[in-house]
Amino acid sequence: MTVAKPKTKPETLGWLRTISGELSTATLKRLEDTLPWYGEMPPSRRSAVGLVAQAGISSFISWYEDPRSTPWIAADVFGAAPRELLRSVSLQQTLQLIRVTVEVVEDRIKDSGGAELHEAILLYSREIAFSAADVYARAAEARGLWDARLEALVVDSILSGEYDDELPSRIAALGWHGHGEVAVLVGTAPKQLDVDQVRRSARHLHADVLIGVQGNRLVLVIGRAEAAAEEEQPATTFIEIAGKLEPHFGAGHLVLGHEVPNLVDASKSAKAALAGFAVARSWRHAPRPVHADDLLPERALAGDPLARATLVHRIYRPLQAHSTELLTTLWSYLDNGRSLEATARELFVHPNTVRYRLKRVSDVIGWDATGAREALILQSALIIGSMSDHEQAPRRRPSR
Repeated sequence: MTVAKPKTKPETLGWLRTISGELSTATLKRLEDTLPWYGEMPPSRRSAVGLVAQAGISSFISWYEDPRSTPWIAADVFGAAPRELLRSVSLQQTLQLIRVTVEVVEDRIKDSGGAELHEAILLYSREIAFSAADVYARAAEARGLWDARLEALVVDSILSGEYDDELPSRIAALGWHGHGEVAVLVGTAPKQLDVDQVRRSARHLHADVLIGVQGNRLVLVIGRAEAAAEEEQPATTFIEIAGKLEPHFGAGHLVLGHEVPNLVDASKSAKAALAGFAVARSWRHAPRPVHADDLLPERALAGDPLARATLVHRIYRPLQAHSTELLTTLWSYLDNGRSLEATARELFVHPNTVRYRLKRVSDVIGWDATGAREALILQSALIIGSMSDHEQAPRRRPSR
């Protein structure tokens, strides 16, 4: 048996250049035969992947000629179509592409190449695999930085209420999975914020979040994820979600804005949460988290127009429209220190009648006047409501 004499390196290089076109054609054929995802791609993407495979073969020949030339992998191979490759092909698929290309080259040279060439192919395939991982890691890092900047821009737009026509597309680009109602949670930023852990906690609660840090404040825009809507059990309330996310905030008050129908309207919830966060210290025993609407008196005293409007339109006007009797009873009850007997004497009714009317007040507006905190909210609504009545009353012109 005669053993073929190994070729010299210049002869091997000339031979490799001669068969490079044949290797490229064989590689594309093998890709189509062995990788289903390659055959299912549209022609433009298949072409991009084919360019990378061909560039890999050409780059190997150049590297084999001078292994000291650097950087020879990322620039030559993935420079052929980097954007198309990263958008349409995963890292796992890229490694499959490398394996098929190496197998084709090995099959072709197994009879004509020497041990030195086989060793070079193994070294090259190892290095190109590491380079592929590096390219994808850099792309993921760049994408992460871009997403962080885009997310900060979206959260800033929500907090400021200054929207443009591009906001929905920016939200979609972030991969927002929330649907339906949204609420904004504002608290103190921790010294070390683990954004990924916050997102994982939200996913466990069937929620999605947008995260923004402004100075010492941490802002979460919370939406229920679509998966929760498919389950039979009741959806988790926003205050329950806020309670579960509370450990991710720093020390201090934590305020949840009211629910709004969708993410585009989240600025309304954000304004309420920010206003509540600014005055939360005025409530000595404020829970953590606390609803922004539970801080309506403090917000109104601080000049928050949204709080004043909420007190008037959600408490005073509904009672006024429903029954002046209920409104009068509530006034009297609060003015008499929440005493049923004193209220009954002033109105010349039985205490049970007062108790019944207070129950009707709670049914109409949802607040219970018998509780100390809610009584403060209701009394603030009555005062601001009566002031608004006076402001809206037509003024008579003085007679001449």
